[in-house]
Amino acid sequence: MKDFIIPDRDMGTPAVKSDVKVTLKIDGIAVTVPAGTSVMRAAAEAGISVPKLCATDNLASFGSCRLCVVQIDGMRGTPASCTTPVSEGMSVHTQTDEIAQIRRGVMELYISDHPLDCLTCGANGDCELQDMAGAVGLREVRYEPGKNHFAKRTAEGPNPEWRPKDQSNPYFTFDPAKCIVCNRCVRACEEVQGTFALTIEGRGFDSRVSPGMASDSFLASDCVSCGACVQACPTATLIENTVLDIGTPERIVKTTCAYCGVGCSFDAHMRGEQVVRMVPSKDGKANHGHSCVKGRFAWGYATHRDRILKPMIREKITDPWQEVSWDEALDFAATRLRQTQADFGKDSIGVITSSRCTNEETYLVQKLARAVFGNNNTDTCARVCHSPTGYGLGKTFGTSAGTHDFDSIEETDLMLIIGANPTDGHPVVGSRMRARLRKGAGLIVVDPRRTDILDTPHMGMGLHLPLRPGTNVAVVTALAHVIVTEKLYDEEFIRERCDWNEFKEYMEFAALPKHSPEEVEALCKVPAHLVREAARAYAKAPRASIFYGLGVTEHSQGSTTVMAIANLAMMTGNIGKNGTGVNPLRGQNNVQGSCDMGSFPHEYPGYRHVSDPATRALYERVWGVPLSDEPGLRIPNMFDFALQGKFKGLYCQGEDIVQSDPDTKHVTSALSAMDIVIVQDLFLNETANYAHVLLPGSSFLEKDGTFTNAERRINRVRRTMTPKNGYEDWEITQLLANRMGGNWSYPHPEAIMDEIAMTTPSFAGVSYALLDEVGSVQWPCNEAAPLGTPLMHVDGFVRGKGKFIHTEYVATDERTGARFPLLLTTGRILSQYNVGAQTRRTENTVFHPEDILEIHPSDAENRGLRNGDWVRVASRSGDTTLRVEITERVAPGVVYTTFHHPTTQANVVTTDNSDWATNCPEFKVTAVQVSPSNGPSDWQEEYQAHSDLARRILPTAAE
Repeated sequence: MKDFIIPDRDMGTPAVKSDVKVTLKIDGIAVTVPAGTSVMRAAAEAGISVPKLCATDNLASFGSCRLCVVQIDGMRGTPASCTTPVSEGMSVHTQTDEIAQIRRGVMELYISDHPLDCLTCGANGDCELQDMAGAVGLREVRYEPGKNHFAKRTAEGPNPEWRPKDQSNPYFTFDPAKCIVCNRCVRACEEVQGTFALTIEGRGFDSRVSPGMASDSFLASDCVSCGACVQACPTATLIENTVLDIGTPERIVKTTCAYCGVGCSFDAHMRGEQVVRMVPSKDGKANHGHSCVKGRFAWGYATHRDRILKPMIREKITDPWQEVSWDEALDFAATRLRQTQADFGKDSIGVITSSRCTNEETYLVQKLARAVFGNNNTDTCARVCHSPTGYGLGKTFGTSAGTHDFDSIEETDLMLIIGANPTDGHPVVGSRMRARLRKGAGLIVVDPRRTDILDTPHMGMGLHLPLRPGTNVAVVTALAHVIVTEKLYDEEFIRERCDWNEFKEYMEFAALPKHSPEEVEALCKVPAHLVREAARAYAKAPRASIFYGLGVTEHSQGSTTVMAIANLAMMTGNIGKNGTGVNPLRGQNNVQGSCDMGSFPHEYPGYRHVSDPATRALYERVWGVPLSDEPGLRIPNMFDFALQGKFKGLYCQGEDIVQSDPDTKHVTSALSAMDIVIVQDLFLNETANYAHVLLPGSSFLEKDGTFTNAERRINRVRRTMTPKNGYEDWEITQLLANRMGGNWSYPHPEAIMDEIAMTTPSFAGVSYALLDEVGSVQWPCNEAAPLGTPLMHVDGFVRGKGKFIHTEYVATDERTGARFPLLLTTGRILSQYNVGAQTRRTENTVFHPEDILEIHPSDAENRGLRNGDWVRVASRSGDTTLRVEITERVAPGVVYTTFHHPTTQANVVTTDNSDWATNCPEFKVTAVQVSPSNGPSDWQEEYQAHSDLARRILPTAAE
C-alpha cells in the first residue's frame, strides 16, 4: 500500500476537453494533445518544462510574466506559451539563445525588486521564483539598488513603498515585500473560490495585492480563508504560519478530509510525525485541488491539549474520572455490558456508530451489536440528519444515495437548491456551483434564509423562494402542479423509464387546485409568481439538477419532501445524464458510509433488511454466529426505553448525542438512567458527562481506512502519525469485542474492507489495491462496474421503473401562537463543524466564537433588541440564551441559529417531533419566543455546573 506520494506536477494551464486531436513538435518531440491546449501544457505533456511564474494549471492562462516565451516556426516574435493554443503541424522551440536572453532579462527585473533573503525565507526550497531563477540561468543582477517594495528604509530615509506584513489571519501571513504581482492569488480567489476578496490596486510600479479596501486586513476582508491564494502563491508572499514555525516538509501522505461530506483529497505534508500543512490534492476527484478553511487549516485539534489519551472509568456519573490502563478499562466495560444483559436481557444494550469514523470502524461497531451483543440495536447519527434520504430515494429510485458526481455540476444549466447552504456547509461544492453560475447556469434557492450562494458575483438569474419553515412539501408539490398543468413534463422519459399510468394518477393529484401556487402561498408565504417562475425555469432547462440538505430532511415530512423532489426530477427527465440528478449534500465526512455499512437497526450493510433469510445466512456463515431477524431500536427508541428501565447500556463511538440530538433534557435523562455508557471520542464531550467509560479515540491523521462521500465516492484515509492514544479506533472495538467472546482477528483495516467487499454487493469490487491504483471509486463497484459508477440510473432505475408517490402536505404539530410566535430554524456556518468538538479547538474560533441568533429588524424592533444584545430563546421544551444579530437574511417571523457551541445548547429548545417514516428529528421547525435577557439561563448555569462536576479527573500517583 502506498502511503508516500510525489507532489502533483504543475502542467502550467488547465486541461482541455476536446474530441479533436492536434499533433505538433516541441523541440523536435512529437506530441498529440486535444485542440485548444496551450503550447505550455503540450510541452509539459512531452516532458519539457517551460519556465513560468504567472501560470499554474488550476487557473486560466494569464500571460503576464513573459517568462514562458517560446519561438514558433512561421510566427513572428516570441509568444507566451501559456496563452498560445496549439495547431496542427506546429513546430515549437523552447530553448534558443534569444529566448534565454529574454527570460534572464525578465527574471532580472523580478529579482531587482525582491528581497534576497533566501536562506532565512520560509519558502526556501519551495519557492518558484527561486526555482525559475535557476531554470533561466540568472547569475547576477545588473541593476543598482533604488526604489523598491521590500526595503523598509532606503538611503534617502523611510521607504513609502514598503508595507508591513499582514498577520491578521491566524493561519497564514501576507508579506507584500515579497510579492511579484503575478496575480495568481487574485485569480485563485476569483476562479477557484469565487469570493472575489482580493484585488490589484494601483498600476505599474504602484501595483500591489490588496484584500479589499486599502485599510482592510485579510481578517477584516471578505476572505474566507480557503487557502487557494496561499496555494497559488509562487513565493513566500502568502505562506502558512505552520511552515514558518516548523520548516519545510520532508514527505507527503495522501489522505481524505474528516470534515463535511464533500470528501476532499489532501496531501498531508509531514516532517517526521508532525503535520506541516494540508494541501488539497489536484487529483482529488471530489475537490480537484480546492479546499475550505476547515480542511485546509483546522486540523490542529488532533494534537490539542484537550485530547484524552488515557482510558478512564468511574462507577457512577457523579464520581470523578479515574485514569486506568487499556486492559482495566476494557475489562470494566465488557463486564458491565455482560452483567447488564444478564440482568435485563440481551436487547438491553446497543451501539451508536459514528459518521466521522471510517467505513471499516463503523462496520465493526454494527457487527459488535449483531454478532457479539446478539441484537440489532445499532443506529447512527444519520438518523438525525439524512435517514429520510435513504427512505425517500429508496422508495422512488431504488437506491439510498445521490445520483451523480460533483463533476456533473460543470454541465448543469440550472441548480435547484433546497434546504442547503453549500457555501457554508459544503464549501468546495459551493465554489464549484459559483463557477458554474458565472458561466450562465440558472439558480433557484428554496430556503427560509437568504444564503450566500444567492450573492454570487457575476451571476445571472437567481430566484429565492423564502418559504416558511415546515412547508417544504407544499412548495415542492406546487412546483409539480405548475409542471403538470402547463404540460412541461417529459412524456417520452416518463413513458420509457416510469409507469405512465402511475404518473397519470400523480398528475391528477398534483393538479388539484389546493396544490396551486396561489393556494399554497397562504401556507408557505412564497409569492405565487415566484413559484411559477421557478417551476418553468426548472422544467425548461436542458439539464437541471437538484441539491438538498438538512433543511429538507430534518422535518416531520422529511421523507415526503425527498420523494417530492424525486418526482420533480423524474417528471422532467432530469436523471441519469450529466448535469442533472438528485444530490443530497451530506453533512459529515462519512454519513453516506455509516449508512452503507449497516448502521441502521433494520438493515445490514448494503441496505438489506435483517429479516431477509439469504442475507442473514450470508452473515451467519461469515461471522460464525446466529443472528436476530428482528429490527433493533432506533436512537429515539433507545432513549424512550432507557427512561422505561428497559435499555440500560450504550457503546457510543465518535458521536456527541447530548449536543447533536433534539430535546437535550430528554437525552440527558435517558443517559442518566443507563447502567453503563461507553463513550469513545477524542475529547471529553458533552455525552461523556453521562458516561461510565471513556475510551480515547484516534483522529483521521492516526488511522487507515476509507470514507464515503456524498457522491458515493470511496476515498482512502491514510495514517500519517502514530495514534497518540495507542490504538486506532477499529482496534479498540476489536479489543472490546474479543473481551466479550467475539474472537475477531483483523490484522489491518484492509482485511475489514475485504470482508465488506465479500458480503456487500455494491462494494464487491472495492479493495485497497484498487483505491491505491485509481485514487477513488463510486459504488456500486462490482463486476458490472469494476471502476465504479459516477452516474446512477443511466439506462433504468435500480428498482426497475421509477415510482411516483403522492406527496400530501401535512402540517407539523409544532405551531406558533401567542406564547411562541416565532419559528426557529437551525443550520451551520462556514468556519465551524457540527457540534464544534474539532473546530472549536482550532483558530477557527476567531471567525465564529459563539452561536448567534439571527432575527429580522421588525421582530427585533418589536422586542426592543439591538445588535449584540443577550436574548432568551424559549420553546415548549426549554430555553437558552445567546447574543442576537439583526439581519434581513431571515424573514419576519423566522429566527435562525447554529449549534456549534455547547455553551448555547441550542437543542435544549428543539422538540421531539420527527419524520413520520424514519424518526429523523424536526430540528428546522421550533416555535419560540425571543425576549431580552441579562445572560445565561438557569438551565445553562445548571448544565455548566454539572459539566464541571462530571469532568473531574482524579490525579494519578505520578501527579
